Amino acid sequence: MPWTRDQMAARAAQELRDGYYVNLGIGIPTLVANHVPAGMSIQLQSENGMLGMGPFPWEGEEDADLINAGKQTITTLPTTSFFDSAASFGMIRGGHIQLSMLGALQVSEKGDLANWAVPGKMVKGIGGAMDLVAGVGRVVVIMEHTAKGEAKIVRECSLPLTGAGVVNLIVTDLCVFEVRPEGLALVDLAPDTTLDDVRDNTEADFVVALQ
Repeated sequence: MPWTRDQMAARAAQELRDGYYVNLGIGIPTLVANHVPAGMSIQLQSENGMLGMGPFPWEGEEDADLINAGKQTITTLPTTSFFDSAASFGMIRGGHIQLSMLGALQVSEKGDLANWAVPGKMVKGIGGAMDLVAGVGRVVVIMEHTAKGEAKIVRECSLPLTGAGVVNLIVTDLCVFEVRPEGLALVDLAPDTTLDDVRDNTEADFVVALQ
């Protein structure tokens, strides 16, 4: 069975390390906030001006003034601080965030990322994604493996790029790929998912390096 969105977030949370400053993108990556390992100290940063985000609030305990970059209600921690967007992007562009977790429309076998525009559809702009992939040391993509039956892990991205060669790890509902200098390496499989399932739904070439 493929991983659920929550299980994908839990698998991605295994990439967190004590002391990290982490930015979570819109969509599935925001769920990682609910899966920080017990006893681990990390600081979640939101580009709309917040450092030290807590998990999502319980129903009925939401505060409409506390939102992440995806406009979802969140909670604070004793370490939480607030600031303007200029300071937020100064953190990102200055290399002070160790890990960024983002969604994607396509990822190539070389780690190219396309996650902000589909030709012919109205978008407001690239937002903070380009800054995040350029200024952060490690980039993890969390996304569904296919979209409407089409592979999202491809040889070459056909959509406008957010960044070239910026992705380090890809977590999907089927598996986990490391992006290595020589190409993609399959390092984990969802339960009851087979190699044939992955091959049938992946355009890019990869090697099997299950741990």
